[in-house]
Amino acid sequence: MIKEVVILVFDIGRTNKKYFLINELYQIVETVSAHLEETVDEDGFPCEDIQLISDWVLDSLEAVLQREEYDIKAINFSAHGASFVHIDIAGKVVTPLYNYLNLFPENITEQFYHQYGYRDQIALETASPVLGNLNSGMQLYRLKYTKPELFSRIDCSLHLPQYISYLITGKAVTDITSIGCHTQLWNFEKNDYHHWVINEGADKKFPAIISSEIVFRSKEKYHFIPTGIGLHDSSAALIPYLLNYKEPFVLISTGTWSISLNPFNHQSLTIDELKKDCLCYLNYQGKPVKASRLFAGHEYDLQLKRIANHFNKSITDYGYIDYDYSIIQSLKEKDVLTNDYTEEMFQQCLFSKRELNSFANDAEAYHQLMADIVLQQFYSTNLVVKGTPIQTIFVDGGFSKNTIYMQLLAALFPSFKVYASSVSQASSIGAALVIHDAWNTKAVPSGIIQMGLIK
Repeated sequence: MIKEVVILVFDIGRTNKKYFLINELYQIVETVSAHLEETVDEDGFPCEDIQLISDWVLDSLEAVLQREEYDIKAINFSAHGASFVHIDIAGKVVTPLYNYLNLFPENITEQFYHQYGYRDQIALETASPVLGNLNSGMQLYRLKYTKPELFSRIDCSLHLPQYISYLITGKAVTDITSIGCHTQLWNFEKNDYHHWVINEGADKKFPAIISSEIVFRSKEKYHFIPTGIGLHDSSAALIPYLLNYKEPFVLISTGTWSISLNPFNHQSLTIDELKKDCLCYLNYQGKPVKASRLFAGHEYDLQLKRIANHFNKSITDYGYIDYDYSIIQSLKEKDVLTNDYTEEMFQQCLFSKRELNSFANDAEAYHQLMADIVLQQFYSTNLVVKGTPIQTIFVDGGFSKNTIYMQLLAALFPSFKVYASSVSQASSIGAALVIHDAWNTKAVPSGIIQMGLIK
């Protein structure tokens, strides 16, 4: 029996945990997903269960290794940011996997900026808007001053992708893509940890920074397979585009967050941009990528439930609603479909305040929802596009399959080529690509990105 050569990639999302078997042509040959129950932290706030995640990863790995039809040549990981796993000297997890949606204590915020200066200045230096627990470095600061005994027990703090790698290799390392994603840890001008990190001794909790392209061997029980150190998922999703497309572009990576990533914007962040949720990521080569964020997928889910409940429909029905030009025209005639921008629109999706009784049916309400989300997206993306030579927009993730979203977005960017791109599971493909030489004997294929031009 000839075994198929594959890499195993774990993709740990906020909602779904998945693993993929990807062959040498970067085709996904198998996908397995799991929805794991949440737990609560010490304050009773919901959070992911790190023990359940760990057990699922290791059980899945052992099951895959027993498969006779596959030759597992490598393993890698992608996972969401803003999530630290803190372990003690024995490698035992000592805190919950704190939820970044929990409110950050205001008194700790005030204490921090009293010590270290103006919010805007630190935000500029770290290329991170002030985001509370989404600034994962601040989670360590909070622990030091609210739970000092717990803080002292922490021997090593690992971002989630590196912790999953640690489970399999026993090697504790830090990855630049996980540091460089709204953590407030990294001084982008000095290309080093920010001085507050060193002053607080937090840097001593972090293992050495190594390249995302480095591989270790898995533990003996996992057959000494070459294993990557993992990447932040948004940075991983950009890799297929950077390797396959050389002309300037912006990528709108859609999911819970819609993140507009512009690797070709080299302008310094401004305070105004930071206040509008712009930031810089670090790509796998350690280079800054200017980005803007929109909580669009989360808002979409909330408003979709409103529509479904109001019109007594199933949420699954809305995966099949296609763009209807006549509905869009009807909404324009009612003067509810607007391209006018206000600061309020940017901060909150207009649809959240719309009366559902004003719509003739759920399809009309759904088109309006998408129009309101796309209007926000237009202004969010423009924050990182302006002043750059970008003429091409790629959209991947969930909204790339939504014909209403894509048509409306293309209409708002009339001078751009707008593509619904399909790199199936871009974060996982990126995690496989970054360690290509460790497992794949073939050249990187040119057809990884499937593109559909909207106009």
